[in-house]
Amino acid sequence: MADENTENSEETPATQAPAEPEAAAAPEAPAAPAEALAPKERRRRARAAKAAQARTGQPRTPEERHAERVAGRRVKSTARSARRQSERAKAAATTSSAQATPPREHVPGKPKTRLGVVVSDAADKTITVRIDVTRRHPRYEKIVRTSSTLHAHDERNDAHSGDTVIVRESRPLSRTKRWRLVEVVERAK
Repeated sequence: MADENTENSEETPATQAPAEPEAAAAPEAPAAPAEALAPKERRRRARAAKAAQARTGQPRTPEERHAERVAGRRVKSTARSARRQSERAKAAATTSSAQATPPREHVPGKPKTRLGVVVSDAADKTITVRIDVTRRHPRYEKIVRTSSTLHAHDERNDAHSGDTVIVRESRPLSRTKRWRLVEVVERAK
């Protein structure tokens, strides 16, 4: 037992010896934040310091690790609270400025107009129009051609198959009709 006590007493100074360099390193710690480090570099240095501490052979007790986690959480919590408070203040400022402006009146938009070719005029007062769209692909720069068909209202049965027509967006006239014939641009030959 006496031998064990002497071994423990010998280990105690050895474990205390690295603590003194840490105390010497503590005055240097305030100097480090003075050099405006990038967040990545700051995290890298913190990880390196933590790994160096783990290599020194000083295992920390679970209570010490828990206390460190709690302290870290407290720091993060105060940072979150400050950020949320500033966000609330900013949101309140924007809503107060938004309330200062009078609300806009409803202004109807401009109806869409399309140029297309009549594919079918079999139905009474209805034409089927094919809209051809040619555009350049955003990434591959190739010319891409697509087409879509729509039904348009033709009150006087004026347009016939093959005619080039202009149609304008309108209120729903039936289950499929949402467009109205404006004019026949070119007659089929």
